[in-house]
Amino acid sequence: MNIGIDIRILAKGTRTGVENYTVNLLSGLLGKDKSITYKLFCNGFKKPKLDYYWLKLNNVKIKTLRIPNRILDLFLRFFKFPKIDRIVGGVDIFLSPHFLLLPVSRGTKIIVVFHDLSFVRFPEFFSFLKLLWHKFIYPKNQAKKANLIIAVSDSTKNDLVNLYGIPREKIKVIYPAVGKEFRPIEKTDSKFLKVKEKYNLPNSFILYFGTIEPRKNILGLVEAFEKIKKQETKVPLEVQWDGFEGVVRGEKKNFFDFKELKLVIAGNRGWLYKDVFEKIEKSPYGEDIIITGFIEEEDKPYLYNLAEIFVYPSFFEGFGFPPLEAMACGIPTAVSNKSSLPEVVGDSAVMFDPQNIDEIGFAIKNILQDGELKESLIEKGLRRAKLFDWDKTADGFLDVFKKI
Repeated sequence: MNIGIDIRILAKGTRTGVENYTVNLLSGLLGKDKSITYKLFCNGFKKPKLDYYWLKLNNVKIKTLRIPNRILDLFLRFFKFPKIDRIVGGVDIFLSPHFLLLPVSRGTKIIVVFHDLSFVRFPEFFSFLKLLWHKFIYPKNQAKKANLIIAVSDSTKNDLVNLYGIPREKIKVIYPAVGKEFRPIEKTDSKFLKVKEKYNLPNSFILYFGTIEPRKNILGLVEAFEKIKKQETKVPLEVQWDGFEGVVRGEKKNFFDFKELKLVIAGNRGWLYKDVFEKIEKSPYGEDIIITGFIEEEDKPYLYNLAEIFVYPSFFEGFGFPPLEAMACGIPTAVSNKSSLPEVVGDSAVMFDPQNIDEIGFAIKNILQDGELKESLIEKGLRRAKLFDWDKTADGFLDVFKKI
């Protein structure tokens, strides 16, 4: 069997959600069945710097076109040329880990991975250029032309059915996973101090990690943090609410000093991020909010391990890797109760309404002040994260290749 894979998403060299997904998927998939020949396609005016061990496997070949993306995309969009399967030397199936333009020859089967339809559900969270790019790529057409769609969650599958009108039987859910590098790390590890100094991390902090963009609801997190800091320190939490997810009424609370607590916002700038920086600049607690910027891949597990708690207040996620990574590192986690996030974390994280600032703050304070809840979340989170394994994900794809 010959399978083509579009790896153009890796040509930029950045590593956000879709790029990490692609790298981890191929790391688990390409060496699993040596009877399959994989033919990878990439392009760029400058030769992409691709340094992955799986490119050296005997059953893996790569074809790179030295054509700028903008020019290639115009040809693919308007002329349906060149046929990508022919460029790589002919394949039975062509897999796209993202819904990029993908003209192939008649008879070549197409599998496309859809991560989310956030640009359809929440266009207000995207810049004009991002929306224009999605319109140019025309994901709906990619979905309809595909022989099979892989959705990363049931939430994404439901959106494909309800928003694009794709038949359910044409969509298979195969969950992504969390890398083995995300794990609890002994505090004696010498790299902790290096990472802490590198990103100017405080001793006690709430962590958000992800792209800085409106969909992630960082403004809501900052506002919740401000409310927490305004309250008196070293006072047990008195608010009780039967309806709050993950909290048992009447549990004994521990003392926690919020005086030294900081908020760390880690990750790349996305789009429409200026409001976040303006909010922090004007905040009376701006000095307690640290923005780290880009985090090196090898530093991510240490960043999670250094945090008191991980909070992910996103309005919408197709899957949501950071909460799973945090749980795999043994960090108590609180997430939004929207889209795919309840599906990912199960009962292993505290959930809140991202529109309700008081709920976000309550979730944070409750975890920090309730030792029993905190330990329970750590234990459950570690177990939950182990359910998501890249080996299982790769097996799911191999099963699809053989049945399509």
